[in-house]
Amino acid sequence: MKKSTFLSLFLFAFGAKAQLNPAITNWLLNTDGTTGRHYVQGNPTPIIDAVLANVQQVQYSANWVYVSTTGVPSYITGPFLDGNPSLATNQNAIFKISLNPVQNIGNPTNTNGGNIGIFINGVALFDYRDGVSWKNSTNALAGGPLGGMGDGVWNRDAIPAEKVGFDCAKGHPAMGNYHHHQNPSAFNLDLTVISNICDIYAADGLYLINAMQHSPLIGYAYDGFPIYGAYGYANTNGTGGITRMKSSYQLRNISTRTTYSNGTAVTAGPPVSATYPLGYFREDYEYISNAGQDYLDVHNGRFCVTPEYPNGIYCYFATVDANWNSAYPYVVGPTFYGTKTGAKVNTITETVTVYNPSNELSENTPVDVKVFPNPSNDVLIVQLSDLIKTDVALKLVDLNGKLIAEKTIFQGSTIAYFDVSTLYSGHYLIQIGEGTQPQTIKVTIGD
Repeated sequence: MKKSTFLSLFLFAFGAKAQLNPAITNWLLNTDGTTGRHYVQGNPTPIIDAVLANVQQVQYSANWVYVSTTGVPSYITGPFLDGNPSLATNQNAIFKISLNPVQNIGNPTNTNGGNIGIFINGVALFDYRDGVSWKNSTNALAGGPLGGMGDGVWNRDAIPAEKVGFDCAKGHPAMGNYHHHQNPSAFNLDLTVISNICDIYAADGLYLINAMQHSPLIGYAYDGFPIYGAYGYANTNGTGGITRMKSSYQLRNISTRTTYSNGTAVTAGPPVSATYPLGYFREDYEYISNAGQDYLDVHNGRFCVTPEYPNGIYCYFATVDANWNSAYPYVVGPTFYGTKTGAKVNTITETVTVYNPSNELSENTPVDVKVFPNPSNDVLIVQLSDLIKTDVALKLVDLNGKLIAEKTIFQGSTIAYFDVSTLYSGHYLIQIGEGTQPQTIKVTIGD
């Protein structure tokens, strides 16, 4: 399908503004009972789950924000074609994140397996690893889903190694804990598409990369510092236009795996080969400091001005390459910039206030819309750019105003589909948003 060009429209995107800390006001609170959905292999029709999607409650004190979530996103999850039997299941989690993050001025803390942060839809963030490493004595991989224990010297990178097991949104579950290791934007939205999972099991992700605007705030790391998408201001003071934030890690020029990038000799891993190419292990990378302000530091972040933090704050970015494919270290890592204080907790042991977004001001935000293919004979796709913080109603009507079909683009997703295979050829209208003057796009059904 050939995608049409973007059409600039104005939609209502209600987001809480600026009296409270952005770490309180930017979560995707599910206020209308939206539930998760998932695919089963072999069936391109999603199954509706009974589990609420996104975040259920936000509470805060002077120093902490507590995010109650199921860990299930509003976009469709699965299937996971590597044999993973798990589904995204209710985590019944409370994440505790600092409202006053500080730089760790001592030895930096390594990121770890499992949760190292949380996206604004309540989904967990993992670092690069999948728990598998090379075991020299057996000349094989071990650990994680493979069982046993590797040497922990050459640690497998989940992004290349588990690509076949990621769904369209680039996520997968670990014992039901659905998570992302990387930028949560769908594979088929990359400039060079490296997975065909979206062709059969159409879905999307948390947001749509837009090279023309500063990426949205998409989450918080366990040290309390914010995480943004792939694009930001070229200069740290908020000037210089929009540019892609670049990782300062690069692949080493090696053919054997016997030393770390600093020259330290270590237990050997497998030689570089087609089976174990460069980038298959985390230790295949080296950090190279760059002078440009759009290059990130050793933690994959920088201190800078953002729309939510006009006075500046340290920020991580979900790095991608020029083709929008995920770039190591992907989000946070391999060490935290700040003091790691965040965690999942069972109870809240201090007096807190429940965040009510209706108490905050809202504003209208410009959002790009694309409708494709147009004309269409079978399916019509409507996709909104950026990060959608409230549900957006869509209607397909004929030129007389007769309602043909209704769809919703849920908060924290970007896409909806209209089946037009049974409609008569002719012109129709897509109405976007509700009220007396919804935005409209003219579409053609048939040749």
